[in-house]
Amino acid sequence: MAQYKTSTLQSLYFDNRFIEELPADPITENKRRQVKNACYSRVNPTPVSNPELVACSVEMLQQLDLPIDSCSHNDFIQTFSGNALLPGMQPYAMCYGGHQFGHWAGQLGDGRAILLGDVINKDGQRWSLQLKGAGPTPYSRTADGLAVLRSSLREFLCSEAMYHLGVPTTRALSLIKTGEQVVRDMLYDGHPEYEPGAVVCRAAPSFTRFGNFQILNAQHDEITLKRLVDYTIKTDFPHLGAPSIEVYLQWFEEICSRTADMIVHWMRVGFVHGVMNTDNMSILGLTIDYGPYGWLEDYDPDWTPNTTDANGKRYRFGQQSQIALWNLLQLAEAIYPLVGDSKSLESSLQNYQDYYLNRYNNMMAQKLGFHQTSEALEKLNSDLLSLLQLIETDMTLFYRCLSAIDLSATETITIDSIRLQFSGCWYQQQQVDNNYLTKLQQWLNQYHLMLLNSGVLDQDRIKMMDSVNPLYVPRNYLSQVAIDKATSGDYSELHTLMEVFRKPYQHQDGQQQYAMKRPEWARHKAGCSMLSCSS
Repeated sequence: MAQYKTSTLQSLYFDNRFIEELPADPITENKRRQVKNACYSRVNPTPVSNPELVACSVEMLQQLDLPIDSCSHNDFIQTFSGNALLPGMQPYAMCYGGHQFGHWAGQLGDGRAILLGDVINKDGQRWSLQLKGAGPTPYSRTADGLAVLRSSLREFLCSEAMYHLGVPTTRALSLIKTGEQVVRDMLYDGHPEYEPGAVVCRAAPSFTRFGNFQILNAQHDEITLKRLVDYTIKTDFPHLGAPSIEVYLQWFEEICSRTADMIVHWMRVGFVHGVMNTDNMSILGLTIDYGPYGWLEDYDPDWTPNTTDANGKRYRFGQQSQIALWNLLQLAEAIYPLVGDSKSLESSLQNYQDYYLNRYNNMMAQKLGFHQTSEALEKLNSDLLSLLQLIETDMTLFYRCLSAIDLSATETITIDSIRLQFSGCWYQQQQVDNNYLTKLQQWLNQYHLMLLNSGVLDQDRIKMMDSVNPLYVPRNYLSQVAIDKATSGDYSELHTLMEVFRKPYQHQDGQQQYAMKRPEWARHKAGCSMLSCSS
């Protein structure tokens, strides 16, 4: 592949420490195979016929010290569609394994993702740039290594929306249509169709996953396992100091706390990952691999957006913290040969549970306008979540309506005022009877009393609540509307959503339609509720 020089991109400085310090797959041919004793395989992106820019993240351009107009240049499009390499780029695909739905799947690896290299920006920050959908790699198994516009748009949009929501996440630089047609069976129902192909350029300080360590442990390759752990600590956790058994334990402890923080944020905004396999868990505690994700609309802790998970509901909303713990246990087992101290690893796993519960309870307190939790407040929160499940109640909108309710005097909390205040949150108005309204009224009175006793001023309550409870989230049906338009070449809806999601906590004039509950037509429409892994 030709080296491609450009006035706007040539300033990027690539640091190739990963491939310089870690062992490579000795076979350079791009064919499917089992890879042993290696952390990656060298592979180039597959060129595409007619790349077209769909969208670009201004914020990520700034992170890379690139001019805002860079993405409009042909050299940018050629590079981040996979048609050209910049000087310093040395593409490769990572080798990793993982547990999928609780079962060891063996070698997985980057089957359709190709890392271009790590850019070091002017502030010394590391950004790995990865093309998803850029063609087959040695880890593609029977797949084609490509991606379609449908899933690529969802990943691009949600990655950047999550960033603005304050959720730890991988990022997205660009979304480019390839000009190719890709066959996919979206619903896995035996009806494959041609769909427009696309490539997303993802960005993160590191794309290393739990599975990178698991595969080396499964291969009983302790030498390479140690090299990878040492590299990861020196590169991504330098504050821990030089690698040693003690530092390995501190490293695992930090992974546990970072993972807990990420899950707390998911629960705060109502995000459901949908496929929390160990190969989809970032070592940095970042949300990674936006596949069949979803957003809670009616509050249901048993909901999963993944059609593949519809029966077992392993990855349902309410179980995400426990799945993260299970995944951390698998990572602990993978690094145990280097540590030889099961009690310390078990202690970190217990600390995860204690840390998560503390962070979760404080987060739920903030959602109600309190700075910290208490036993009484935890009971109040528990009662509220039970209420939200009695009828179909939109989680996102409920908390925003709650922040706006007038709590200046208890006599204002009447049945009629409650019906008026919260009517926009309920999906089935016929479910809202006087019995339910009375229960909600009783809860609101308790809430009001607790606020009075705590001395929280109403303006402070509102400010706190509106800073942690978003008004705009990338609901699946909103993304699907943008997908439908983009498929026909109209990217305006995607760009509108990008602008709206840049300020998810602020009311935006003229954008009320993006802060409404899911319309009834979208309840069962493909892509608007549950999704498959097809992409």
